[in-house]
Amino acid sequence: MKFQDTICAPATVPGTGAISVIRVSGPDTFAVVDRVISLKRGTVAESRGYSAHFGTVSDQGEMVDEVIVSVFRAPHSYTGEDSVEISCHASAYVVQRILELLSAAGARLAEPGEFTRRAYVNGKMDLAQAEAVADVIASSSQAAHRVAMNQLRGKYSDKLHELRDELLQLTALMELELDFSEEDVEFADRSRLRALVDDAISHTSRLANSFRDGNAIRIGVPVAIVGAANSGKSTLLNCLLGEERAIVSDIAGTTRDTIEETMVLDGVLYRFIDTAGLRDTADTIEKIGIDRAYRKLSEADIVLALIDATMAPECARESLADIASRINPDQTLIVVRNKIDLGGAVASAAAVGEAVPVALEVESGDSAAAGDRAADCVSAAATVAISALTGEGVDALRNAITRSQAGRYSASEILVTNARHHEALRHACESLTLVRKGLETDLSGDFISQDLREALYHLGSITGEISTDEVLGEIFGRFCIGK
Repeated sequence: MKFQDTICAPATVPGTGAISVIRVSGPDTFAVVDRVISLKRGTVAESRGYSAHFGTVSDQGEMVDEVIVSVFRAPHSYTGEDSVEISCHASAYVVQRILELLSAAGARLAEPGEFTRRAYVNGKMDLAQAEAVADVIASSSQAAHRVAMNQLRGKYSDKLHELRDELLQLTALMELELDFSEEDVEFADRSRLRALVDDAISHTSRLANSFRDGNAIRIGVPVAIVGAANSGKSTLLNCLLGEERAIVSDIAGTTRDTIEETMVLDGVLYRFIDTAGLRDTADTIEKIGIDRAYRKLSEADIVLALIDATMAPECARESLADIASRINPDQTLIVVRNKIDLGGAVASAAAVGEAVPVALEVESGDSAAAGDRAADCVSAAATVAISALTGEGVDALRNAITRSQAGRYSASEILVTNARHHEALRHACESLTLVRKGLETDLSGDFISQDLREALYHLGSITGEISTDEVLGEIFGRFCIGK
């Protein structure tokens, strides 16, 4: 990118509305804008920073629009350069005409993410903060917005800088030892180095492990609705969403693929996944759908085990046992007894608040430990009785879902939401683990120093202290044009 150019682009989404904003940034910003816009008083070049002015845009004597011009002087702007934001009417013709006039006056159209890339290059933010800008724009829930803002404000970067600075000091001492290797001098205190490495491993692994929660907040906490065929999974999805999203039929095996929709509950985005009914079948296509249902079950943070309240208790136990045996300790199981409006043995027990027998029998070939784990999982699970058809108990189910996540996403907690960051943290943790092993086995200082450099490289790649044009192009290429 040619950062000596002056660039322009719409900063608002095209479409019907009252106002659109066109952003201009670069060394010739004020001169370019003055060629296009006539202010009521004075010129843009004479205006002080952080000021707004009324002006008109004309082309060969013909009025194009009346606008408000906001002036930002370097370095006190988003990009760190002289910048102007032009607020005009949100007519597609008006926006396009002003952009054409700005281009004719000496600006060029910005590339995707170029404004934020200039902010990064000019030291207004580091790379992790720049990536957080995209997350703030894309945030669709309070929790996602909070996590993105924490990163944008630098809390995440501050921790990484702190870790990297301490490791850098010790790496320098290790490198100094290599220069005096013949004199057998030890500059780096090994006990301090071990303590620091242990602390760095603890923090990097915690940040890397937070990616599961951070990614769930960004794209939605996955909630798998699973159960036997005709237990009411699609009806429940429709009821939760308040619309007919999934086809509902009395014919077993109607749902043959997964259906996903999102909704926000208590400020957190949830991704509800309707799955194929779990049963034995000879239908090849339905088998593929059932395999996908089991895969979604294993990937979900929350599993809603739907039990048909009209089925016999032994069938309910069998269905629940199948689901519970596939739950891992990191997942939340909520047992949902559906169709309580139709009566039946399970419904009657649920209606009076009694637990349906859930003693889980282990099939031959399974381990007793697996059976115990499944039984423990069910006994610890929240249980909700509902009618997905009438809506009875569905509010209680929503509350059970939000309660299961209570305290999981602290407002002050730093969470990793970016796959690139997760990969870098994982590699940094691996390098630091090698450093610790080297210290424990009295490995030569040059090998330990190399592993430390690897860890520093990976941590630095997150904040942009170490980066390449190829990586930057990939990151900022995903931004919208005006950002």
